[in-house]
Amino acid sequence: MAQSRAPAADLRPSWRETLISIFSARMLVALLMGFASGLPLLLTGSILQAWLKRSGIDLASIGVFALVGLPYTLKFLWAPLFDRYAPPLLGRRRGWMLATQGALAASLFALSLSHPAPGDLLPVSIAALLVAFFSASQDIVVDAYRRESLADVELGLGSALYVNGYRVGLLLAGAGGLILAGSYSYETMYRLMAVVMAACSIVTLLAPEPAQPAGGPTSLAEAVFLPFRDYFTRDGAWLALAFILLYKLGDTMAASMTTPFYLERGYSEAEIGAVVKLFGFWATIAGGTLGGIWILRIGMRRALWLFGLGQMLSTLGFVVLASVEPTRIALATVVAVENFTAGLGTAAFVGFMAALTDRRFTATQYALLSSLMGVPRVLISAPTGWLALTMGWPAFFALCTVLAVPGLLLLRQVRRLAEPAADQAPLPK
Repeated sequence: MAQSRAPAADLRPSWRETLISIFSARMLVALLMGFASGLPLLLTGSILQAWLKRSGIDLASIGVFALVGLPYTLKFLWAPLFDRYAPPLLGRRRGWMLATQGALAASLFALSLSHPAPGDLLPVSIAALLVAFFSASQDIVVDAYRRESLADVELGLGSALYVNGYRVGLLLAGAGGLILAGSYSYETMYRLMAVVMAACSIVTLLAPEPAQPAGGPTSLAEAVFLPFRDYFTRDGAWLALAFILLYKLGDTMAASMTTPFYLERGYSEAEIGAVVKLFGFWATIAGGTLGGIWILRIGMRRALWLFGLGQMLSTLGFVVLASVEPTRIALATVVAVENFTAGLGTAAFVGFMAALTDRRFTATQYALLSSLMGVPRVLISAPTGWLALTMGWPAFFALCTVLAVPGLLLLRQVRRLAEPAADQAPLPK
């Protein structure tokens, strides 16, 4: 066993190769494409809800608009189209990216013209659903592009930079969108976001098209069935799906209840905004960036172990925070550690999912895995409020800590899936 791992150590990139990879054009493209993917999400979520509320729409109708987000969880249904067909210009990946980005910009502009009003929500519903559909479609192609344009050993760093860019896009759409809407109008804000979205196509035009691997689907039927057959006939395929569900389960459950927890502990909205949202944002960015670099140095398998352990232990900080007097120093310390380790874990987790995909069917397989990744956030986190109320905050966060253990134990079973490609492939010259 020791002899079989020796080549991986020899192929681990030197510090010079690591620095070249960090500052390569490939990583810049991953960062900017992450921004393009993150920008539209809140524009059909919390920002749209705020516009509807200001327009006098009742809360029941606003709640129904949560269904606009369904394309993000169902995107694997039409992902095979992007593996099978290629537009006539720019290639299979860039061609679809340009098409989805253009459609996104047009849909955001259409949303700015919808003028929501009580009893007349059909135009805004259609426009918002189109934005979500084309946004989810862009995510499919961007994820496939990142997988196919990066060497396996670079997937951790590339995924970390993609996630960082995604968070910047969320910040611009969330905080920036509300500021622009308050200063001008929601209609003007959505038009400006449409312009920003259209500008993202410049990256698509300048980026190189990744090489198309041999053996790809030659019919739509193959594009639908071959990716699933390829994945589910592998040893450990079902265990890998269980690992994806469980790796960030405790961290996700804890994060879903942190804002009510801070408020109940006596922290003000201003303190939460300054410490948790702004300071925590940069801690997450730092964790994701350093996590990507460390994955290059120590490999995917070890990173999943170490970062997952860090995620688990950082959740214990909330148990401590629930037991001490509320101070800004205590809040900042717990937030910094938790967000930093969350950034580390996400870098390894997203890189691991990319490494599981076959380059022939990247769009379909990654869409399936990333849809599964969202299950803990949407469904399993639903009873967290009841658990916190029933158990109390210290016991609830202790439970979230313990729930991280099954994912770490499963990593022992799926380690072969994380090792060969992502830990042994050399960096491109």
